[in-house]
Amino acid sequence: MDNSTVRFTINSEREKAIQDIIKEVNVALIEKGYNPINQLLGYIMSGDPTYITSHNGARSLISKVERDELIEEFIRAYLKLL
Repeated sequence: MDNSTVRFTINSEREKAIQDIIKEVNVALIEKGYNPINQLLGYIMSGDPTYITSHNGARSLISKVERDELIEEFIRAYLKLL
């Protein structure tokens, strides 16, 4: 049995694009009066795009990012805070 760790990488250009999308979606959610944490969590857990407002194209933007990429970016940002 192979016990090696699988390495998952994302290029820095894609990482920056994902960060920008998250920021824009966050602003749109706040502008519409939603709690971004709750809405993004609902979206990530369910895959249901209706958790994200269509205000300012946020729903369209978030659909350009895979949910696992969102999780990776949130973990990366959290770990930088430690």
